[in-house]
Amino acid sequence: MSSPSVTGTSNPNRWLIAIAAFVVQLALGSVYAWSVFLLPVMKTYGAPKAAANLTFSITLLALGITAGFGGYFQSRFGPRVIATIGGLLYGLGVILAGVTTPAHNLFLLYLTYGIIGGIGIGLGYIVPLAMLIKWFPDRRGFITGLAVAGFGLGAIFTGQVAAPLLKPTSIGVGPTFTYLGIAYLIIVVAASQVFRKAPDGYAPDGWTPSATQQSVRTSRDLTLAESLTNPRWYLLWLILALNVTAGAALISVASPLAQKFTGVDAVAAAVIVSTISIFNGVGRLFWAWLSDVIGRPFTFVGIFVVQIIAFLVLAQIGMGGFSVLLIPAALIGLCYGGGFGTMPAFAADFFGPKNSGTIYGAMLTAWSAGGIVGPLLIASVDYHTAIYIIVVILVISTALPFVARAMAQRKTTEIAGQAGS
Repeated sequence: MSSPSVTGTSNPNRWLIAIAAFVVQLALGSVYAWSVFLLPVMKTYGAPKAAANLTFSITLLALGITAGFGGYFQSRFGPRVIATIGGLLYGLGVILAGVTTPAHNLFLLYLTYGIIGGIGIGLGYIVPLAMLIKWFPDRRGFITGLAVAGFGLGAIFTGQVAAPLLKPTSIGVGPTFTYLGIAYLIIVVAASQVFRKAPDGYAPDGWTPSATQQSVRTSRDLTLAESLTNPRWYLLWLILALNVTAGAALISVASPLAQKFTGVDAVAAAVIVSTISIFNGVGRLFWAWLSDVIGRPFTFVGIFVVQIIAFLVLAQIGMGGFSVLLIPAALIGLCYGGGFGTMPAFAADFFGPKNSGTIYGAMLTAWSAGGIVGPLLIASVDYHTAIYIIVVILVISTALPFVARAMAQRKTTEIAGQAGS
């Protein structure tokens, strides 16, 4: 028997909580402006591209591993506490990256920006998702898209602010890290104070799940242990990992790739970082909304097919084609963000919302895996070879959402058969 709905005017304004969550994600999503730092870091540290770009992969690795713990901690200690700790760690990690830059020790950059900063992002990132799914049972797909849209948009501001500061005639890498870290810390900690945990069984006044919503959702809430024994968890993990591999590859080298392909300078190339960031954020909302209409499996098929076309177009762009380059970059950003906007609701459909923070947090190890493979791939071979390898990966990926759909339909049939027996 389901728990009674909890409603009433004593609850805080859930939309105010959603806005604060968006602001937190906006600051944390600045990590996607990494490619603006890539060439300056290579020059400042005297490091090859693969070694410098490893910083971004380490950040995503730390993020993905930590997110699972963040989901558990926020359910135990509350979203405000964990998001605050995440903001402190992320800001501190970036500040320390700036303070230690004069040492020109790449391992210190890995430790500060990568590990400490990545742990902070992982703790902060999962909290809004776990929190808002419970505040918005009536808009599960849309609200998870909104919760992570800020993360996708975060690089817009960082890219535009950092590019001129990183020029040789300006303040350079170290001070830029320091000032940005201070800003991240203040923004995340301040916005996190608005966070509140939804009461158990919360539902907005007058809302009951539609027949369609009930048909695609699990009849009970699974624990993390139960989810990890279910093949569907690993299938969703793989879908997310492959989507991250493609998008993270481009994001990690967007600025230098634009410079090499089209001949623009670093400041102009920062536009592609902002473009990807804008569509990364928009994609989280768009695909999440679409998934409520056409279903999560068909949404991911669309995400993979659009990227196949976009990467093939990207490979054909030559010198002087910077404005054309923005089109496939925007589409890739749109689809990369769409994966993160759609997957939390997909997981909640399969495993229930009660433990979604812990379950999806553990699933974000797929972010770590894709965040390592994609950037290392595109930094280890020439750009065109890497692009065609990614296309092959995406072609194979298109089959996986159909497998997920078949699993869901088989489960629904089994439940119906048990009910009729």
